[in-house]
Amino acid sequence: MSRERPGRGPAWHVDAELAARYAAGTAAESDASSVEKHVEACGTCAALVSSAARAVPETGPLLAGIRAAVLERVAAEGLPERAAEARGAVDSPAYAGGPEGPAYGNAGAAASTTASPAARASTGESPAAHAAPTTNPPADAHASAAHTTAAGATGVSPRLSRAARALWAAGPALRGAWAVALGVVVLGAIGLSYGAGLGASVRPLLLVTAPVLPLAGVALSYGRHADPLYEVVTSTPSGGLRLLLVRGAAVLGVSVPALTLAGAALPPAAGGPGAAAWLLPGLALTLAALALGSFVGSRRGAAAVGGAWALFVVAPATVGGPAGAALMAGAAPYFSGPAVQSGWAAGALACALLLAARRRSFDHLETP
Repeated sequence: MSRERPGRGPAWHVDAELAARYAAGTAAESDASSVEKHVEACGTCAALVSSAARAVPETGPLLAGIRAAVLERVAAEGLPERAAEARGAVDSPAYAGGPEGPAYGNAGAAASTTASPAARASTGESPAAHAAPTTNPPADAHASAAHTTAAGATGVSPRLSRAARALWAAGPALRGAWAVALGVVVLGAIGLSYGAGLGASVRPLLLVTAPVLPLAGVALSYGRHADPLYEVVTSTPSGGLRLLLVRGAAVLGVSVPALTLAGAALPPAAGGPGAAAWLLPGLALTLAALALGSFVGSRRGAAAVGGAWALFVVAPATVGGPAGAALMAGAAPYFSGPAVQSGWAAGALACALLLAARRRSFDHLETP
């Protein structure tokens, strides 16, 4: 439904039919995303959606169990006041599942404070009992509000807070050991080449290592073993394959420039592939891991693809020796030439098509 807003056109709101479809899990992905975004700011629609969710036989007991667990956790942490506030907020009429939301609940409270003198006289209450609350907060409240505005709710500056949120949204890989490992590989390759005097012999080592680094980062970006909010995120329209691809893009956005620039900085090897020769193999491996992950989970899929790379590429390439010209000669057939690169491109396309066909599998929780 919608209502007119002066100068801004109709305002969209959730109706009962859409709320019921959302609660039942049958709403289209775009509709579900719109509902979730809208209820963040509209209390009336939030109450309507909450009522619809509680009416679903499978959802009602689940929500009650989650609420009880949260209250128990809050009480266990020694915060009885917050537990009482949360219990009262959830039990209040505004959230009890009726059509009225917090906005209407607040309006009702305001109406009770401005009852007519005749109504107050009939109950025998004094006008002072319904006096409007003061609108002048104490000075320390102003100071607290100023601190919150200037430094954010967490006490961190707004700029830092935004950066922290962006880093958190990019996924666990960019916040953990994978980012450190990427830096060690890049700096180690340059250090060994120039600092240890190994020169061009380091290039083939980087060439066979580079394709599996984005693969590992994507594997650590999503899944029950990587994300502490995995179950919650998976249940939203923004979760699943969409979030996995966003986090995968963040991993590639960091690893591709770093590894390509590191390869370009190394001394050239005679007859060897260029610094960007690993890009298509790396993309194909990453998409293969995602496609396989739709069957067995992200971590298992990445481990299987990485193991296959080590068995069928790295092991044969190191037969002639672990470094230098012998390793370059062994690795070059997997990277050099238009036919080889076209094969990797075709493999990447096939994996992408399989991933698209299996996209709904990411809407379900991974098996342990």
